Parts: sequence; C-alpha cells; structure tokens
Amino acid sequence: MAYFEVDGGHVLSGRIRPTGNKNAALPCLAACLLAEEPVRLENVPRIRDVETLLEIISSLGAKVAWVQEGVVEVDASGVQVGRPDPTLAERIRASILLAGPLLARFGSVTLPPPGGDVIGRRRLDTHFLAFEALGAQVTFEPGDFRIVAQELKGADVFLDEPSVTATENAVMAAVRARGITRFRNAACEPHVQDLCRLLVAMGADIRGIGTQTLEIRGVEALAGTTFRVGADHIEAGSFIGLAAVTHSVLTIEDAPVEHLDSTLLGFKRLGVECQVDGRDLTVFGDRGKVVQQDAFGHVPKIDDGPWPAFPADLTSIALVTATRCSGTILIHEKMFESRMFFTDKLVGMGARIILCDPHRAVVVGPSELRGGAVESPDIRAGMALLLAALTARGRSRIHNIQQIERGYERIDERLRGLGARIRRVEGGEG
Repeated sequence: MAYFEVDGGHVLSGRIRPTGNKNAALPCLAACLLAEEPVRLENVPRIRDVETLLEIISSLGAKVAWVQEGVVEVDASGVQVGRPDPTLAERIRASILLAGPLLARFGSVTLPPPGGDVIGRRRLDTHFLAFEALGAQVTFEPGDFRIVAQELKGADVFLDEPSVTATENAVMAAVRARGITRFRNAACEPHVQDLCRLLVAMGADIRGIGTQTLEIRGVEALAGTTFRVGADHIEAGSFIGLAAVTHSVLTIEDAPVEHLDSTLLGFKRLGVECQVDGRDLTVFGDRGKVVQQDAFGHVPKIDDGPWPAFPADLTSIALVTATRCSGTILIHEKMFESRMFFTDKLVGMGARIILCDPHRAVVVGPSELRGGAVESPDIRAGMALLLAALTARGRSRIHNIQQIERGYERIDERLRGLGARIRRVEGGEG
C-alpha cells in the first residue's frame, strides 16, 4: 500500500485554498436521492469518502457523473429500493445518510451498519428515535437494520443528542413528511446548514437554519437544482495548524471566515496569530507561539463541543500544534473515547504529552520532534501526524494514508505547492 515519505523541518510559504466541505458534500449527495430530477453539486472534493458514497448511490440505480473538476451531477430518477452493498457501506460512516432520503421517497429502507473512523462508540440511536417519532418502525435483522413507514407524519421531536448525521438524516426524512415537524436540540454545524440550504433550493420548506430548532413543513416532491458546497472549515483549521507547526507564514484563500470564530479562539489560546483580510486568512506561524494562561496562572484548555464550540475534528490538529508552542495546555476531546490514542505516536516522535484518560491529554511544549514511521488511525489524527512529520527533524514515513485521503484532496500535491518535501510512494508496506 502507498505511504507518504516526508522530510521535515522546512519552512513553507505561499497560499492555499480549502476544498469543499467533506461533511457537507456527503449529506448533500445523499439528498440527491430525494429528487427525480438531476441535482448538480459544485465545489465537491474528490476524496475517497465522496467516491465511495457515489459508488453506493450509483449501485442503487442513480446516474452519477463528474461533469467537470469539483462538479458532480446525480440523476436519481432511476433509483429503486435496494440494499446497498455492505462492503461499500462499511467503508464510510456516511452510508447511514441514505436512510432518511430513501425512507422519505420509498417508504422503506434496508441498510447494513455503516463503517468509518474507529474513534470510539458512534451510536445510531438518535437516528432511529427520530424516524420512529415521524411514524416509522425500526427493526434489526442479522447484519442489517430495516426502517418502514406507511406514512411519515410531522411531529415535535427533541433529539436526545445534537448529532450531526442524525439531524441530517431526520431532516431529509421530514421534508417529505405530512404536516409540520419541529426538531429541537438539533445540530447546527456549517455542514448541516449547507444541507438545509440545498434542500430549500430543491423546494423544501425549512426554517431556523443555523439554530438548534428546525421547523420543517413537508412537501409533496423535491426538484432538481444546482448548489455550491461551502468551503471546509476543518481543512482551514488544519492549515492554521500547518503554518503554526512549520513556523511558516501561509495565506488561506477564500477561507470560511464566518465559521472560524471558535477555531481562531482555540489557536489564539496556543499563541498562534492570524489576520483576516476579507475572505483571506493569513497565519503568522513564524512568530513566537506562547500558550496563553488562564486568569491567575491556571493551565488553559482547548475543549470541543456542539457547534459553535471548537470542532471535535480539530482537537487532533490542536494537540500536535501545542507540541510546538511554549507552555502547558490541556486538550479535552469530549465526544469520542478513542480519538486521543494516537498521542503515543507523537510521544514516540519526541512530544511531551501525558494522556490522562481516553478524553484528556496534557501537552507541554515546545518539543523538538524527530522523524519516524507512523500509521494513520483515522482522518484527523492522520492529518495531525502529517503535520508532525512536516515539522520533525529528519525523515518520516506515514502509512495507512488512505485514511488521510478520505478527507483531504490531493494533500501531498497541495503541500508541495507550499514547499513541503513530501512524496507519495506506491507499493510500500503498510
């Protein structure tokens, strides 16, 4: 399998542009199944997760085409109710997002369990409880779950957790339900907002977009449209970390600055200076990065939470950034109990980290990292390890890079454009 070979310790420079939001593109592609007319999505990242979901959608009878770079057209008029290939479904978490649109359009759906990153327990209960509140019945069969509804009916639903994918699934089912549905405690991340805006462009009636209460008036049918997926705020945050760890000045072009408040606050706590100029964000990673202590000298922390708090997907990036900043900080990842386990790989590279428990790590910096051979356990930890390799002294090999490539498009090419010494080696072990 391919691996990245990285010669670290070099300062980068230049400009880089985030691709479309992976976590918005996936539910938007699933939503195409609601229409019997073609839907064209622009600014779609060509990454492994997107390609896998398109393969699943195509296997159900949809016509799928990349009509130009970053533009996908999906014609779901020929889709028939069927069971997606379990081998494909287990590759990505996003396969669960087919449940809502297929249930809404055909009244039933049978799906194998989804796959995705192994970062801890990722419960599906909120999805099933929302479907049941709309009038569906959920049953579990060997290797599958089946959802059936004689008719979906609007309801007042309090989601038992503000799950992003559960909110997206529930909204895609509710847009075709009879009557009015109100979801409270809904997720409101930028990718949820993008999905809702796409559905409105397709003819849905959704109010409260961007808040934790969504009110949806069901419609008879949805139509085709053209929609542009927003820029990826997680990728933008990853590039802030990239500039910081490599002591570089980088400009992130066309950054989703309206979605970066909590991200910029978190990196500011690490002493990373950024400047917004219109839609561009410049990161001054060459300046002294000193962790900002809390009042009275207390050790500060960066912790994640539901939007608009610091994104869980950036805790791995913040952690590796902290290894190159002066001071002590607590990184508290509250959502997934296995996401912090990659810290042992950073310790092996020379980082001073105390893993307190599955959710908390204390980082003491700065540390002089050294190159090594590591393996990407998931998308975000994989990117964090890539950042570590880029700042480390000497050569590193990063294996299992398909994890990184599930979420970051042509990342090696784009980093080389900034001066990084990275190459993708085919056919290596790992």
